[in-house]
Amino acid sequence: MRGILATIVLCAVFATPVSAQEMTGTLLQIKKTGTIKIGYRQDHPPMSFLGKDGMPAGYSLDVCKLIVAAVEKKIGGKVKIEYVPVTASDRFDALPDNKIDLLCGSTVKTLSRGEVVDFTLPTFISGTTFMTLKKTNIINNFSGKKIGIIKGTTMVDSVKELFKETGVVAEIVMLTTTSEGVKALEEGKIDALAQLQIVLIGQIMNAANPDAFAILSNTFSNESFALAVRRNDADFRLVADRVIAQLYRTKDIVPIYKKWFGDIPGAMPTAFQAMIQLNAYTD
Repeated sequence: MRGILATIVLCAVFATPVSAQEMTGTLLQIKKTGTIKIGYRQDHPPMSFLGKDGMPAGYSLDVCKLIVAAVEKKIGGKVKIEYVPVTASDRFDALPDNKIDLLCGSTVKTLSRGEVVDFTLPTFISGTTFMTLKKTNIINNFSGKKIGIIKGTTMVDSVKELFKETGVVAEIVMLTTTSEGVKALEEGKIDALAQLQIVLIGQIMNAANPDAFAILSNTFSNESFALAVRRNDADFRLVADRVIAQLYRTKDIVPIYKKWFGDIPGAMPTAFQAMIQLNAYTD
């Protein structure tokens, strides 16, 4: 009897340390520091942006906050969120460089980017199109025009390929941020801005003169958004994927969508509804 009690005591003593040792990667780092560093783009409303109150906000950040809550449950403690602004050019290096733990925003998942980071389940889907000033009345005639593209994005190759296929000869103007592109459009430095449709809609929603802009209804590429995490960190990615899949299973993603998009894009896109159905995995 005494031997059995001793065994039970030993099991109780060593149970917690063994569990802690099994925690690795990002989860272990968050547990040790009590902080999770979330990277976000400051000028991509409604996906991620810096609000008028000076606080980061947006569709993707709402999803990420739910992931933080799941991380707290996983590690058994409170976690402080540290928001870290990133750009199109430095956002992927920020993960392996340990500047951020989770990239939240309008990040398109590609195979080449998978050489640097890993991706969660998809969080949104959109297509690339162009925004112009209404008064220019360009429609789809881009020959001889100046087209702004954000460097470090998937739009660079997409636009070049589109123009090659259609025989359009236009001047490509590389820009640093979407907001810089909108300003260049207003100042007449470019004739059109290529960007994801939902990002352009967000720019118009927050513009001082929204009626001045026009967005082409046709898209020429379909892009799947996802959150980015460090490579080979399956445990942390699984926490994020469980949150996203549950949002889709329970349809709790719908009020988040309506909060940030409302009726601006019209009815909820069919592609978005299909994404929900295809990724509503059971736990």
